[in-house]
Amino acid sequence: MVAHLSIGELSARSGVAPSALRYYEEVGLISAERTSGNQRRYLRPTLRRVALIRSAQRVGLTLDEIAEALDTLPRDHAPTKADWARLSRSWRPRIDAQIERLERLRDKLDGCIGCGCLSLKTCALNNPHDEVAGRGPGAVFLEPTGRRPR
Repeated sequence: MVAHLSIGELSARSGVAPSALRYYEEVGLISAERTSGNQRRYLRPTLRRVALIRSAQRVGLTLDEIAEALDTLPRDHAPTKADWARLSRSWRPRIDAQIERLERLRDKLDGCIGCGCLSLKTCALNNPHDEVAGRGPGAVFLEPTGRRPR
């Protein structure tokens, strides 16, 4: 098994465009060694890092949150089971909050769409005259009471 992957090989294996891989490298999420011809060569464990980055992005984590987590993982070899467990524990509250927001959005939209009223007078998400502006920016109806959106 080859220890290093070219950017094309990493792209093909991960399903991530080379431009995105170069960006991930630029912001420090992944790293590459350079050949004498200045070509990038990625260690095989980079595949797992890229998979983690993409999965985390899909559930709404920011690149800053992902970078912070990746800083706790080894760069030169595959993370151990203990590494993954530690990362999982650290992300659990953030992911639980994201799930809560998504469920609230789903439930509000189901109620609005499901009732068939199509009336802004009775819609739970209606905000005539921007009455909830004092609660802060963003979709405050979808945030837990007393918490400001992030």
